[in-house]
Amino acid sequence: MFPAMRVKIVGLDPHQQYYIAMDIVPVDNKRYRYVYHSSKWMVAGNADSPVPPRVYIHPDSLASGDTWMRQVVSFDKLKLTNNELDDQGHIILHSMHKYQPRVHVIRKDFSSDLSPTKPVPSGEGVKTFSFPETVFTTVTAYQNQQITRLKIDRNPFAKGFRDSGRNRTGLEAIMETYAFWRPPVRTLTFEDFTNMQKQQAQPSVSTHGSYHRPPMLKAS
Repeated sequence: MFPAMRVKIVGLDPHQQYYIAMDIVPVDNKRYRYVYHSSKWMVAGNADSPVPPRVYIHPDSLASGDTWMRQVVSFDKLKLTNNELDDQGHIILHSMHKYQPRVHVIRKDFSSDLSPTKPVPSGEGVKTFSFPETVFTTVTAYQNQQITRLKIDRNPFAKGFRDSGRNRTGLEAIMETYAFWRPPVRTLTFEDFTNMQKQQAQPSVSTHGSYHRPPMLKAS
């Protein structure tokens, strides 16, 4: 998935063990198409049949709260596919549909049902975060050439498309301005899981700037 989603987590019990996982859920029951003359996405009908659930378990799991809080958690190795027969563990999505990534912080003692092929378990030891700005529409090919070039130049999985020996002019020179581009890091902030039942505190989400809003939480 490009750009990769990256988050910063704080407020965990440093000595407790946690899994970090991500799933991607449909935003609605619609299929979309892109109208080029108006540069807009339009509803094109009902969504395709739901695909089997897939969960991406971060490869650094299982780790202590202290370990998670000392690093930026990146999902740069998460892979997507529209192949419903995929057996490689990729997250299966329909093309031309809208989706929402969700980040799950799962305490070890609530992880017995955690599986790449099962819905994320629920309980007080599981917290789910989603960010409205990460909603995206799946495509199999980009029509915007600048986005195509950006992905070829900056996506680590697109190295085969690069030609380091040619002169970089015109559009490619413009794309050089993205040389150190990275997606923004989101911060997940919430009370220690060990104190949640006593304090009944609601989690909050903030960026490194002045922007602040409560998270979108799901009970499941």
